[in-house]
Amino acid sequence: MSLYWPIVLAVCADIVYQISAKSTPETLNPFASLTITYLIGAAISLVIFYITSAGGNFIAELKQINWTAFALGLAIVGLEAGSIYMYKVGWNMNTGYLVKSIILALALIVVGYILYKEQVSGTKIAGIAVCLLGLFLINK
Repeated sequence: MSLYWPIVLAVCADIVYQISAKSTPETLNPFASLTITYLIGAAISLVIFYITSAGGNFIAELKQINWTAFALGLAIVGLEAGSIYMYKVGWNMNTGYLVKSIILALALIVVGYILYKEQVSGTKIAGIAVCLLGLFLINK
């Protein structure tokens, strides 16, 4: 189970996330909602930091922060705002997220190849073809 628990956590959290994003009131400005979301997330993260690092020094940890924390913050705002707006403009949960995920998977194959020299095998190329076929069928 140790190999799979992060996937299970991410899937379960994403299910709750997608239900919450789709259920955000249409008249509510998504960025007002995200402000509360981040305040709650920050509080929970701080509590979990102290639970998982006995005697941990939060200030000392902050001294190790680099550009990635800022990039992740920007990316998360874009990800969450994009998801909320995706549902506001009419995407169904069973297709919008799937279309986004397929396009993301295809883009990450390119990013992995260019930035990290990850190999693109025949199996991955077949997977790309299946993804493209899936996108075609979903949007038909």
